[in-house]
Amino acid sequence: MSLNTLKLVVTGDDFGYSRRRDVGIVECFNAGAISNVSLLVNGSSAASAASLANRYNIPIGLHANLSEGIPVCEELRNNSTLTGAQGVFLGKMGIRKAIAEGLLNMAEVRQELCAQVKLFRELTGQNPQHMDGHQHVHVLPRIREVFAQVLHEHGIPYTRVPVEVGLHRCDWIQGELLEFYRGVENDSLNTVEIFKNHGIRWPDIYIGLSTMGKNMTKSNIQQALDYSVQSLHSYQSLHSSSHSSTSNPPTSISIELMTHPGYPSVPPEGGCGEGPDDFSQSWERLHEMEVLKNPLLHSYYSEKGVQLCSFKDL
Repeated sequence: MSLNTLKLVVTGDDFGYSRRRDVGIVECFNAGAISNVSLLVNGSSAASAASLANRYNIPIGLHANLSEGIPVCEELRNNSTLTGAQGVFLGKMGIRKAIAEGLLNMAEVRQELCAQVKLFRELTGQNPQHMDGHQHVHVLPRIREVFAQVLHEHGIPYTRVPVEVGLHRCDWIQGELLEFYRGVENDSLNTVEIFKNHGIRWPDIYIGLSTMGKNMTKSNIQQALDYSVQSLHSYQSLHSSSHSSTSNPPTSISIELMTHPGYPSVPPEGGCGEGPDDFSQSWERLHEMEVLKNPLLHSYYSEKGVQLCSFKDL
């Protein structure tokens, strides 16, 4: 694939969503299947998840949540543009609709993001190594500017930019899901300069949209990694050819694989204040666990010189 060192951050999202999800995520970490977790601080098991991360020395970041469940900031649970009549967030599509209609108060977005950073520190005893957005809310218009400011102000160096190079090749993703993914990528591309201007960093390659749930297979992960790295090499070759011969290409390539493993949540336990959603209860969570722990996938990593690591190792 390449002579470069390949550093792969395999992130288990939604840590703290439910105890069953957390057990599976910890199993994955202890099996060397993931190398990093992203904590939902308004999740029902956030405190116990933070304790698990401390016990097992799991690298941990913040999965900032503006779309599901109850805000961390009590002031925003009533009479807030972030919440509906029941005092809960507007949902994955609801927040996007509110932004499109110009209804969100960005001061309230900042207030909630800062409250989540503060609670993360209280739960874990550390600053987040990275901070991304649950359901990709961090790259949405207007929110992305506030998000970048909060990262910069709180000294959080890394985030996620969910642009997957080979997504156009994935003919198994269709309909509304593909439309949503394309929207996420378009929002992400429009976020890049904002993050750069605030000194925020992210891995060279992102993978995760094409390998979610039932679409996660050993073959799909391998193909996504190979295609993404080859595409990056092509870009680097073109870029270096336009500069002097003294330009040195990078010696390592960083990659993030976004995952959502865990034992499926069983109602009523779980969620972010409303109970677990269908995504968390799905058999696909267990499927991801099994794929990520597959010894043949780990053999592939070894053969290609892929080193699993966390954001602090980049």
